[in-house]
Amino acid sequence: MKFKKNKILLLLFISLICVFTISNGFAKKNNSKKIERINDLISRYTEYGNFNGSILVANNREVIYKKSFGMANMEWDVSNQNDTKFRIASITKQFTAMLILQLVAENKLDLQATISSYLPNYPKENAEIITIHHLLTHTSGTPMFDDFVKYYDIERNRYKPEELVKIFADGKLKFSPGERYAYSNEGYVILGVIIEKITGKSYADVLQEKIFLPLKMHNSGYDVNYNILKNRAMGYTKGYRRNQYFNVNYVDMSIPYAAGSIYSTVEDLFIWEQALYTEKLLAKKYRDLMFGKYIKAPRRYYGYGWFNGPMQIGNSDKNIEINVHSGGINGFRTIITRIPSTQSSIIILANLERIPVYEITNSILGIINDESYNKNISIAYSLLDIVTKQGIKEARKYYQKFRGEFGYYTDVNEINIAAYELLHADKTKLAEFMFKLNIEAFPESFIGYDSYGELLLLQGKKEQALENYKKSLELNPNNRNAIKIINEVNN
Repeated sequence: MKFKKNKILLLLFISLICVFTISNGFAKKNNSKKIERINDLISRYTEYGNFNGSILVANNREVIYKKSFGMANMEWDVSNQNDTKFRIASITKQFTAMLILQLVAENKLDLQATISSYLPNYPKENAEIITIHHLLTHTSGTPMFDDFVKYYDIERNRYKPEELVKIFADGKLKFSPGERYAYSNEGYVILGVIIEKITGKSYADVLQEKIFLPLKMHNSGYDVNYNILKNRAMGYTKGYRRNQYFNVNYVDMSIPYAAGSIYSTVEDLFIWEQALYTEKLLAKKYRDLMFGKYIKAPRRYYGYGWFNGPMQIGNSDKNIEINVHSGGINGFRTIITRIPSTQSSIIILANLERIPVYEITNSILGIINDESYNKNISIAYSLLDIVTKQGIKEARKYYQKFRGEFGYYTDVNEINIAAYELLHADKTKLAEFMFKLNIEAFPESFIGYDSYGELLLLQGKKEQALENYKKSLELNPNNRNAIKIINEVNN
């Protein structure tokens, strides 16, 4: 009996091994297909000048794709690598939120306390009604830098954190704290100053001590322009012609501060993202606060340093809950996406402006979930070729046929670039067609009206130009170019 029992147990054990081996083999084969599809997708983007950077994709905690494309330094032909350091811009905010929550866990800070509790010199009228929670969730109503100074006038200058805060601290609030959501870099600048005040250390030192060193994120840090930083990527912007690039304006990294001054790599950000499932930095009850749905924001809700809510899976009719945050600063476009239900993640760091990071993420989400997805070839460049070679009539036919087709995407910035390429080639009628098409395709975007207004001014059609600039300003009250042109034309 004992022999038979042992034999049965042995057979069960062998069966389990066989099942594991088969399922493991199937998973590897399935991942192999996913890797191939992701690589094909990103290669297409790169071919069309829509990607330059690094990507990491993890499925069920396992990194299945990690690859870099294009150049870290175009002038020296230095390629991007997986350890290339990129400015991550507003992804910084989740690190600032983590430091705040660590101070809460240490009983050194109260989320419902006001700014006045920690910064006694902050103007009382605002300091006594804005809480830490308001700052974290972009609901403080704090005015923007641009309400007092032109960002382009200060971006080259080095500022101390307290000097930055003085620019807007005593300004009139845009709304009562807690009333609504309005994305605010300024709110996170204040949080950085509060962190320094409580700890008695610089924001950069606290980052290293409480996050980067414990997680061994050795390729991450607070960016300082004058430091020699090995493997630092240079930032670029796209020109009017396909695969035409330019250096961007210099920005001193003291300006974005706790709202956007961290540099990192895709590998380090994966370490960070996975640590948010553990107790390495913070207890679960505090970590969960980062992923709350406190206030309705565009497309999702805002927590503490993260947008939280559903995202479409590829071009299927399915959604999945994610935590996500993107970032953009001179020459860089970034995004980090977490899928808690499967502990999967998508991290994209690009040293090129106007990269469609959300569209790429959406397609990769489709791939790793075995759903259909768009291969996302920009319709703008195909239109440019057709309108140049075959004329406006054929270009419109092409647009109407393919604008919603699988494998193509339409983007307001891409069409705008194509239109300007035609304008700079002195093909005014063709450029006008493209500018009008952009307004037709994106009637709620200020970009099309602003650009078409420029063309109309060049043609001497001032009244029509003003109408378009006014419409652009109506859609985006912060459009400084429209304000400038309207004032110049009226005077």
